[in-house]
Amino acid sequence: MGGAALKDATAIVGIGQTPFAKSLPESEKTLACRAVLAALDDAGIDPGEVDGFASYTMEDTDEVELAKAIGAGDVTFFAKSGYGGGGSCATVAHLAAAVATGQASVGVAWRSRKRGSGPRPWSSTTVQLPTPAQWSRPYGLLRPVDEIGMLARRYMHEYGATRDHLFNVALACRNRANQNPAALMYERPLTREMYMTARWISEPLCLFDNCMETDGALACVVVSAERARDCRRKPVYVHSAAQGLPAQHHGMVNYWTDDPLTGPSWTAARHLWKQADFGPQDVDVAQIYDAFTPLIPLSLEGYGFCGRGEGAAFTEGGALETGGRLPINTGGGGLSEAYVHGFNLITEGVRQLRGTSTAQVPDAATCLVTAGECVPTSALLLRS
Repeated sequence: MGGAALKDATAIVGIGQTPFAKSLPESEKTLACRAVLAALDDAGIDPGEVDGFASYTMEDTDEVELAKAIGAGDVTFFAKSGYGGGGSCATVAHLAAAVATGQASVGVAWRSRKRGSGPRPWSSTTVQLPTPAQWSRPYGLLRPVDEIGMLARRYMHEYGATRDHLFNVALACRNRANQNPAALMYERPLTREMYMTARWISEPLCLFDNCMETDGALACVVVSAERARDCRRKPVYVHSAAQGLPAQHHGMVNYWTDDPLTGPSWTAARHLWKQADFGPQDVDVAQIYDAFTPLIPLSLEGYGFCGRGEGAAFTEGGALETGGRLPINTGGGGLSEAYVHGFNLITEGVRQLRGTSTAQVPDAATCLVTAGECVPTSALLLRS
């Protein structure tokens, strides 16, 4: 099925979430059910009508348990997307393709995590290291932050990026979270002095260059454009969708490519824009995956908002703030709202195009949402 057949054929008509916290008492399954039921209620759709599910391979609540618990009927489509945060937008893309081709009529995508109170995926010593990790973890690249720290140092060396540029990213996300009562960093300002004196996590990345560890769940509902017109909320159309796995890619560190700073976003972007009726210059607001601050300048380049090596400079002069060249992560993102593998970027994109964000961009009609850069990724173009 070509991208032209997917263009505006489906819409997100419901979004839901639980509270976000460092620690929540409920199980991941309970949190998932609450987020899904909230999204269906938002759309005005009965759970018995749900016949499609999409989530992440890292999701512990499977569609069998979720379908039984919410009272879904017969399910005719289910899919999972891999690579952690790289799979966020892909869940919606898979539902859009299923609904557009008649494989499902009401699709639900979700992510539920207890990362704030649960274990770290890389901390287990009982599982054998995948082959690529055998070449890096014994030498000290143990955590994602260590791997991204390597790329950040390379980026700084190649293009003159500085910690001030990374601070610009952290500050823009924190400023938006300060406006969002649902954000963990609501009313908790960040200053340059706080940033510059914060403890290192993995040089050159400090505490505020890292996403938070969060418990919580989110979900959204996808239906056909025709049905969307009769739903409770203003439809947000899936205009274009893409996934990206570049040749010779190596997750997180990208060692074996010709250029480790040309990540999966470049591959996803080519496909995304090829199918779209508008380009980067027409995007009103962007929700860019921000597990770590350096991912923002890398993504700005990959998705075509600036030239190669210009992503750091793009952040200057308040460009990422409300009223700037490209307002980003208007709910606070993974850095300051919650880190739930990027699903909160999807729901915030929907709020912007509904006109209900806590940091609303005036008359926003187009939104780019991206999944994790540096891993096989995905992206969505949404429009009102």
